[in-house]
Amino acid sequence: MDVRLVPWSESHFSLLERINTPLMRRHVGGPESAEQLLDRHRRYLGLPSLGGVMFAVLADGAPAGSIAYHRRDWQGEEIYETGWNVLPEFQGRGLAVAAGRLMLAALRGAVAADPAAPGTLHAFPATGNAASNALCARLGFTDAGPCAFEYPRGSGRFLHSNDWRLALR
Repeated sequence: MDVRLVPWSESHFSLLERINTPLMRRHVGGPESAEQLLDRHRRYLGLPSLGGVMFAVLADGAPAGSIAYHRRDWQGEEIYETGWNVLPEFQGRGLAVAAGRLMLAALRGAVAADPAAPGTLHAFPATGNAASNALCARLGFTDAGPCAFEYPRGSGRFLHSNDWRLALR
């Protein structure tokens, strides 16, 4: 399978709609309203101006998921955060690992070019999300243990997550 990452664009809103299902969003509080989804799409389009990138994941040219990195503050430190989605029909075929490796290569390139960039990438999958926790381990992250993670940021809703960390330098 040919896996590629392409920067998020206006044309990827339909992919975001396909991700917004009870099954796909079960670990992060469920589907979002149409207005929330449009707000999320706009945030994704604006990530490059904030030091991040949302990518659409393509498998043999077909939209198959998403993966991102962006800057945020975490426990008094500036870090990069990552998160991903893989549509059900593409799960179990190594797509998430391939996309994760491509995203890590892109992020490491950005970090190498910017000495002021954060040096750590974190992922915060729900403790019950076995697939995402396993992906973190396969990509070389270290599990720093459980944490209360606000998602979405500013919502006041906290998920019981694991804090996975990966040095970028």
